[in-house]
Amino acid sequence: MIRQYRYNEISVTEIMGRKEEHADVSEQVARILADVRREQDAALFRYGAQFDQAVLDTLEVTEQERKQALAEVDDGFLDILRTAAANIRAFHEKQKRQGFVITETNGVVLGQKMMPLDRVGIYVPGGTASYPSTVLMDAIPAKIAGVREIIMVTPAKGGKIAPVILAAAEIAGVDRIFKVGGAQAVAALAYGTESIPKVDKIVGPGNAYVAEAKKQVFGRVSIDMIAGPSEILILADDSCDAEIVAADMLSQAEHDKLASAVLVTDSQRLADAVALEIERQIPLLPRAEIARASIDVYGKILLAESMAQAVEISNEIAPEHLEICVDDPFAYLAGIRHAGSIFLGKYAPEALGDYFAGPNHTLPTSGTARFSSPLSVDDFLKKSSFTYYTEQALQQVGGQIVRFAQEEGLDAHGRSVSIRLEKGGTV
Repeated sequence: MIRQYRYNEISVTEIMGRKEEHADVSEQVARILADVRREQDAALFRYGAQFDQAVLDTLEVTEQERKQALAEVDDGFLDILRTAAANIRAFHEKQKRQGFVITETNGVVLGQKMMPLDRVGIYVPGGTASYPSTVLMDAIPAKIAGVREIIMVTPAKGGKIAPVILAAAEIAGVDRIFKVGGAQAVAALAYGTESIPKVDKIVGPGNAYVAEAKKQVFGRVSIDMIAGPSEILILADDSCDAEIVAADMLSQAEHDKLASAVLVTDSQRLADAVALEIERQIPLLPRAEIARASIDVYGKILLAESMAQAVEISNEIAPEHLEICVDDPFAYLAGIRHAGSIFLGKYAPEALGDYFAGPNHTLPTSGTARFSSPLSVDDFLKKSSFTYYTEQALQQVGGQIVRFAQEEGLDAHGRSVSIRLEKGGTV
């Protein structure tokens, strides 16, 4: 049964159910990373058989397998995938940025150059469900950024990848696909093996082992974020339909037993009705066992004194997904400071963002929306600055630079400038 609280009766940590890290996960992941680094493909084959019951002759998905997957997925769903991909592409195209050049009158030229990463790795989960949406959300921004090669890894349960995953990869433009999952897949992308090339960045969600592996390889490669279990927070007033609010909470609860579903409202009537609706709806779900565990441990209903206070509660929590389920959601939008993705009004369920609308669904969790952002085209770009000075321009400021270097006790820095000033036009 979901529990109700008044806001001052529970801490933010308790509200979202922050999960403690477990030393055994860290140790197991460290072992797997070391094994893959040392044994390369041999470790991947061994762990694939152990964790995914995948007895494989080769790790890479063949061109024939990719074509076969497209043939196995019905045309209706392929059309849906293509429409979703077009929406995602249209949204992310708006994120493209150009470099800039500043030209001064004395001949100084300054600028910033935007460059795509050479190669990125996309991790697509394949445990309790298939996620073709993750393929689209992660690969399309990389393509827009101009990444030269996109490598996808995903578990092959019993040696086979779900056809919808491969179909989504074809639509999104993934270059190479490998039948590898878990921490061992992250290791392969970070270090490289005989079959899987080393990448510059790893993106995509996964379980606790995948998240820990990304954390441990960070620095050797870049990563998008350390994603925790899924979260939804719904701001709703007395005008909301309890059946709909309960359905939206359960849309996240069915993800994972560790998922958090929270309602914040100023209506006792709605709070009571939603609690009853959740109990009615859970038995109707195919993933009822997962949803039940999530709601019992991490489900919460918070009673605020007003909707203004409810907004402040949301900002303090900084949820991954935020639904503002009121008649005039735009009146609240300006007050939202921390949220991964915001869904406005009574006809914008979180599932719209998961699959179809266009904004990315790879989002900051566990309160990290206070300082980080959804996956975007920017995640697949890097910037280099450039500087050009003429002799005259350096002569004008050289003495100041030498003095600056002297103040920091770095005489050789200053000398690299003064020697040019002394030589004048003979450089």
